[in-house]
Amino acid sequence: MSKSKLTYTSAITELEEIVKDIESGEIDVDVLTVKVKRASELITFCKDRLRNTQKEVEKTLVDIAEEPGAEEDKLPESNTPVF
Repeated sequence: MSKSKLTYTSAITELEEIVKDIESGEIDVDVLTVKVKRASELITFCKDRLRNTQKEVEKTLVDIAEEPGAEEDKLPESNTPVF
C-alpha cells in the first residue's frame, strides 16, 4: 500500500493483518522482520494522525469559543461532564 493513499483506517486494518500473521506462528523469520518493520511504520503513522487530529479538533474548539456571541451560546456550567 502506498503511503500517499494510506489512511488511519487502512493502517489499522493492515496492522491487524500483521498481528494475525504473527500470532499464527507460521511466519518465516525473514518475513517476520519485514512485517515488524512495516508494523512500526504503521504505528508511527497512526500516532501522528491521532496527534494531528487532536490538534485540529482543539484548534477548532478554541476558534468556536472565540467567535462573537460564543458567550451567549454558552450553557450554564454543571457538575455533569460533557462528552
